[in-house]
Amino acid sequence: MKFHYVVGIVPAILMAAWTCPHSVEAFSLTSTTMNNNKWGLSSSTTSKGSASSSVVKKPYQSSSSNRRSIVVLNEKEPFSLATLFGSSGAPKEGGGGGLRGNSNLEPHPSVRPHISPLNRLAPNANLETTSDPLPVHPDVKSGVLANGLPYIILPNKSPPGRFEAHLQVFSGSADELEPQQGIAHLTEHVAYMGSRKRERLFGTGSQTNAYTDFHHTVFYAACPVTTPRGNSPMLPMALDALVDVMEARVETSRLEKERAAVLSEMTMVNTIEYRVECQILSTLHRENRLAKRFPIGKEVLINNWQNDDVRTWHRTHYRPDNVLLYLVGDIDPAQAEKVIEDKFGH
Repeated sequence: MKFHYVVGIVPAILMAAWTCPHSVEAFSLTSTTMNNNKWGLSSSTTSKGSASSSVVKKPYQSSSSNRRSIVVLNEKEPFSLATLFGSSGAPKEGGGGGLRGNSNLEPHPSVRPHISPLNRLAPNANLETTSDPLPVHPDVKSGVLANGLPYIILPNKSPPGRFEAHLQVFSGSADELEPQQGIAHLTEHVAYMGSRKRERLFGTGSQTNAYTDFHHTVFYAACPVTTPRGNSPMLPMALDALVDVMEARVETSRLEKERAAVLSEMTMVNTIEYRVECQILSTLHRENRLAKRFPIGKEVLINNWQNDDVRTWHRTHYRPDNVLLYLVGDIDPAQAEKVIEDKFGH
């Protein structure tokens, strides 16, 4: 398993420092003492002052009538660099406490309405653009199933005898609420890593995995066109594994296994490089939710989720109208459309 972060390389940060004085200050702050919390984010307390989050336990009545405690993170204060990097007290008007000495930050110059690169499938008539639309490959074939699931097919014979199938869910860690931090990544594990249909791809020369980032959760399989033994078509097998993602069963044994895997990943990425990246991203995205929604999530929350929590996230976001299936490779578009309709059309 893996999860992606949008992190600028060091030369890019240094170049930005020449043009933006705030970048110099923000970059210098990355050497500040980290929080006592092992992830260096905004939880518990910092080494110099109180943080912007607190942990509260509240009773929860489960379906089995057994009472348990769930952990809820309260982020009552607006995010500020002062609380992130351990400054004492809130920003003061006119100086001190923050990079600008003022909590009223100007909008970032890059803020603009989102334009989806997939708007050729469902263009937004209310969104005016000043540039010409991107050209569409003449061999692309796209469509939408009756249940609302869109798909795109691009035949490509290089390399010959192989294809890739990707199922992209348009939800990631930025869509999580405060008590859901990390649940997009955990649901990805439960939905795909424990799939029996995914295991059928093993030993066929296929590569299959999934990842979660701020805005997407993607499941993919790169396969040969036919099986090494028996010469059976691989496309139905690959799509079976991706269909299993949409129909995932959340069982206790499966959840506990993947919970352990996620916590193991959390330990693996807990390096000084990762902590520096978190602080840089928290500074660069101080005006939006990305500063608080790293895909790995919060350990205290991950340890407390139950089956219903994962089911709620899955039912909310894993919908036909919130995903995109795209196929690329040495395949026949007409035949691929029939397989897509057969596997995803119900």
